[in-house]
Amino acid sequence: MKTGINLIAQERKEQLEKHNRKIEDDVYDNCNGELMQGALALLTTSINFPSWWDEDNCVRMNNKPLKERIVIAGALLAAELDRLIMVEESAKQQS
Repeated sequence: MKTGINLIAQERKEQLEKHNRKIEDDVYDNCNGELMQGALALLTTSINFPSWWDEDNCVRMNNKPLKERIVIAGALLAAELDRLIMVEESAKQQS
């Protein structure tokens, strides 16, 4: 049986490898909480996806069953952590 953390890790791996997302891209493209906003949009109807995200992808994600939306939301939060870590590491290297 796969656990929640296994499912989230698998989804995060797909974001990076299958969908060719890069942490560096998120540092620049999603630096204002968009990854957290996307995660919340998957979990609640009161939050919208970031306006510049691809609408078709957002609709596809939002139409998935709850369990899959939770997994994607977890992976988006992991992406936000990756982004924050990269920003912190970059700041350390510059000082």
